[in-house]
Amino acid sequence: MSPIIVTVLCLVSLIIGGGVSGFVAYRMGGNHRRKFAEAHIESAEKEALRITGEAKEKALAEKKTALVEAKDEIFKLREGAEKDISRLKNQTEQELKERRTEISRSERRLQQKEENIDKKNDKIEKLEEKLIAKHKKADDVLAEAEAQKQTQMDILQRISGFTNEQAKAHILELLEDKLDHEKAVRITAYEQRIKDECDAKARSYISLAISRLASETVSELTVSVVPLPNDEMKGRIIGREGRNIRTLEQLTGVDLIIDDTPEAITLSSHDKVRREIARISLERLIQDGRIHPTRIEEMVDKARRDVEAKIKQEGERAVMETNVNGLHHELVRLLGRLYYRTSYSQNVLAHSLEVSHLAGMLASELGIDATMARRAGLLHDIGKSLTHEIEGSHVNIGVDVLKRYKENPEIIHAVEAHHGDVEPRTVLAAIVQAADAISAARPGARSESYENYIKRLEKLEEICTSYQGVEKSFAIQAGREIRVMIKPEAVNDDGMVVLARKIAEQIERDMEYPGQIRIHLIRESRAVDIAK
Repeated sequence: MSPIIVTVLCLVSLIIGGGVSGFVAYRMGGNHRRKFAEAHIESAEKEALRITGEAKEKALAEKKTALVEAKDEIFKLREGAEKDISRLKNQTEQELKERRTEISRSERRLQQKEENIDKKNDKIEKLEEKLIAKHKKADDVLAEAEAQKQTQMDILQRISGFTNEQAKAHILELLEDKLDHEKAVRITAYEQRIKDECDAKARSYISLAISRLASETVSELTVSVVPLPNDEMKGRIIGREGRNIRTLEQLTGVDLIIDDTPEAITLSSHDKVRREIARISLERLIQDGRIHPTRIEEMVDKARRDVEAKIKQEGERAVMETNVNGLHHELVRLLGRLYYRTSYSQNVLAHSLEVSHLAGMLASELGIDATMARRAGLLHDIGKSLTHEIEGSHVNIGVDVLKRYKENPEIIHAVEAHHGDVEPRTVLAAIVQAADAISAARPGARSESYENYIKRLEKLEEICTSYQGVEKSFAIQAGREIRVMIKPEAVNDDGMVVLARKIAEQIERDMEYPGQIRIHLIRESRAVDIAK
């Protein structure tokens, strides 16, 4: 405890003790109390002096001790500070020394770089001087070469007798021959590559589609024969002064041929609907036995209603058979009318069903939507049901009908392109075009009149002989192949390739034909002599 605090406590104790003693003496009264108090105060004062003296001595001792300890601490702190100052001083001197060394090195490097740059600048200046000299020399050489070239051109013109323009024309002529050769080589190589890549797949797809489609081979006729129970019925059908036969022909638009054929009457008309109405009416009249103009009119009306019902039934059958859903009811009726239409003696509805199946099979093999392909194949000849009523080709009529009933644009384009009237822009259009060609070209599918057949062959030969250098042409294999004899002095081997391509393009553009036409160009040179 601090000496000062001890001293203060002693003084407080003395004061309290004196106060207590005085109070006690006051209470006891008298001298006795006073003497006792004085003695007690004196004793307390002595004790206080003793305690104060001890406290002072103790405080002096503690003070000396504290001073000694403070001096030691100050000495230690001073000694540490001197060491730190010395260490920092040494460290600073070392860093300054290293910094001076680094600056010296940087100055030396910069000086070396400046020297190197000066050397490079000197080399560049020397190279520029050399380059300028070379350019000047090159200009001189070029001018000399131009002069020599002009001199040589003058000499060549005098020797050859060609002017500059004539020489250019001669060179272009030679170049044109080379280009013809190059063109022929490229066409041949391109066609061969396409053929190698496509023939195998095309054969596979087409043969698979044809083998999976087992359609009947049927040729439709333009006449119908109605059997009679006896020859007497012919007179009843003719009627008095021919009124019955005239009424029947006027109502049906069909020619009735009554000749010497026993027990038969022939109905002739290119419109199968009319021929069918006439056949049904005549069979019912024969069965009924009452033949007169009024009865004929009744039977014709009834037969016409039956044929309309048959048309609707056939259209629905075609839709169900091809699994084509969502067709407008008017389109279904037009499809049914195709049952009574023929093209090259081929039933158009049967042909449309066949094209629909073929298109669906080809689309499945190629990864295309088969349902869409069957729909396009079924509708591709829809215009033929209205060709007797509307002017124009069946393609244009079909496109207009499909647009009227809001058919899919891809279907409309496929119908529009199936005869090559427009270029096919989609795979679907190409599939329908191929399926139509397969159905029309397969053996026995179609037949045509002798007159049309001869005209087609003559047109084919006429196209081939219209080209310069063609001597003769012969259509063979029923018009599916044509052989063209070439004048060897007029067309060379390379020109034959180009000529074959031109002939094929004109045939595709100007003619209509089923299947394909193979074009053979033949060029040969012969030398004949006689030994005597």
